[in-house]
Amino acid sequence: MPVLDQLDHWPSMDPGSMRLLLELFPDHLKEAAQKGCSVSLTPPVDTRVLIVTGLGGSAISGDLVQSIAGPQLRIPLIVNRDYDLPKLVDASTLVIACSYSGNTEETLSAYQQARSAKAAIVCITSGGKLADLAKADANPVLSLPPGLPPRAALGHSLLTLLAAMQSMQFIPRMDDAVQETVELLSKLRNLYGVENPEAHNPAKSLARSLNGKIVVIYGSSGIMGAAAYRWRSQIAENAKNLSFHHVLPEMNHNELVGWQFPDEMLQRIGVVFLRDKRDHRQVQRRFDLTREIIAGGAGVLHEIWSEGDSLLARILSVIYLGDFVSLYLACLNNVDPTPVQVIDSFKRKLSSIP
Repeated sequence: MPVLDQLDHWPSMDPGSMRLLLELFPDHLKEAAQKGCSVSLTPPVDTRVLIVTGLGGSAISGDLVQSIAGPQLRIPLIVNRDYDLPKLVDASTLVIACSYSGNTEETLSAYQQARSAKAAIVCITSGGKLADLAKADANPVLSLPPGLPPRAALGHSLLTLLAAMQSMQFIPRMDDAVQETVELLSKLRNLYGVENPEAHNPAKSLARSLNGKIVVIYGSSGIMGAAAYRWRSQIAENAKNLSFHHVLPEMNHNELVGWQFPDEMLQRIGVVFLRDKRDHRQVQRRFDLTREIIAGGAGVLHEIWSEGDSLLARILSVIYLGDFVSLYLACLNNVDPTPVQVIDSFKRKLSSIP
């Protein structure tokens, strides 16, 4: 029996229960959407720029909002991953500071700069220093449930960010899209879940194919770019496996040429295309032509097509598959998917430097 199908081994393979957290993702979305109905924020006057500032799992919600709601926005939305905010920040800027722990030092630095620039500020966090600062300054705090790895809080952080933007009337309500997404992901949970055998489980079979390889993920800019980044991040954090991502059409203007050397290493690369039925017509052609060029060099190449109708459902359907693939890759790599010890150690060393 394949190791991924040995249910009695899962407690030892996954002692932190990342499996359970992935299975709860549709429920997290539903809970956060219900909670979001009570969010009531006053729209800032004359807002000209929106900035979502955060790092890691807290920042990807901003990327996803750009993909999901960006086309409906009439003002720019910038996702900031740095200690410093752009110099354009002033009283006409709304800064949404996202830090799951509330103690991310880059986000705390950006918060202080937003305050100095007299920008409007909303915070999304489970607590920590960010919540303390916001409450002291009488800035709104939208609370996330504590005790989760930040990457496993995506359902809460994304729907809370969307609720904030809906409340301030930057985007229309997305109730139908959320309902569709919850229903779709609940079905996919049964397909991708641990109890479904590898022979009938696309997530397990894809992880098996990618095992032992550096994973390269390509998505379309504007639609699947944030999903590609999420795949890369999840494979890195859960499977402790090196991966990279890029977007089309930009990849065709540079990285495509690099698919020649070192030729002996190309077979150690597993490629995943994240595709959407509503990608630009020329991007669809680019994917097809790119596959023709790199398929012979890569070790394996897989195409993943989104499911659902709304942008929210289509993007999260692809992300959900990637989350399970990263879980199964962790088990095939014989590592616990939950801890990120190198990041914890890095942060301790960083904080010890004057």
